[in-house]
Amino acid sequence: MQKALSYITFLLVVFSSYAQELNLPVYTQYLADNNFVISPTYAGIGDNVKIRANGLSQWVGIKNAPENQSFYGDVRIANRTGIGASFYNDSNGNTHQLGAKFSFAHHLVLDYYAKMYLSLGISYNLNTIRFDIGNFTNGNDTPVTLPSSLTDATTTNHNFDVGALFRLKGYFMSLNVNNILSKDFDEFIKGSEPELLLNYQVYTGYTFLGAKNSGLEFEPSIFYQMFTSDKRSSTDVNFKVRKYNRNEDYIWAGISYRFLNDQFFKPLNIGPMAGFKKSAFYFGYSYQITTNGLSTYNSGTHMITIGIDFLQGISNCPCTQDPVHH
Repeated sequence: MQKALSYITFLLVVFSSYAQELNLPVYTQYLADNNFVISPTYAGIGDNVKIRANGLSQWVGIKNAPENQSFYGDVRIANRTGIGASFYNDSNGNTHQLGAKFSFAHHLVLDYYAKMYLSLGISYNLNTIRFDIGNFTNGNDTPVTLPSSLTDATTTNHNFDVGALFRLKGYFMSLNVNNILSKDFDEFIKGSEPELLLNYQVYTGYTFLGAKNSGLEFEPSIFYQMFTSDKRSSTDVNFKVRKYNRNEDYIWAGISYRFLNDQFFKPLNIGPMAGFKKSAFYFGYSYQITTNGLSTYNSGTHMITIGIDFLQGISNCPCTQDPVHH
């Protein structure tokens, strides 16, 4: 009986891990001046080459808590075209994922004088997930005996994302449709997990200036995500402020509030963030306070972002230029 229970527990862990598959984990790294995390449509907007790297430790103080390292880069290759790539390593206990996205975006001018632009993008996704079967035991430090059909604890999948981004002066709204292809399962696990991993992401906000010559810039924003398999969804409500100097260097600070959409007054996490950009170098730090039952056992989630912008070049098309700050 004990062996059977251990086997069932293993299957539940495996099946629940499949739900994470083919999704680049979205925490608050997109707020670290890295909108490319949200959508391929941002590839090529702004400086010619933008590089960002993130390191995240979730639920610090809990053994085998989730950790994530990610790398993002995008570049403009023509006046109205950009390409980008992202790579990530995500670990959650005995589940490990390696993923990559390769993106293409094209930017259009809808109204030159009104500063109205439309961007379209697509990403190819490659994801590999691995389970540490050897770490499972029967509760008495003896390994779990598994059937031969589970000796291969690694699987690789392919999928695509598509997106659109609308901008009008300081307003922006992007819609991203992730994992548009259904997922293939072998007969052993077919029916245990949804074959459709389709999910939608909407990111919208408005950037407006402070008093004249103050160098201040304010940006409220909302990020919404919904999974079609079980209709679960969450929302981030964010607010950021930047302070520029004459050299276009700046410091910034903000706060984010994340909740499940049926539990607005029960946030998943809430926390401050801050950073700066000096010349080509960028640094950001985010601290998320865990507000559920795990808060007693951990010190929150910490994320650091470092980056560099280089080979700066001004496009002849305003649709790929950074907005005027002040």
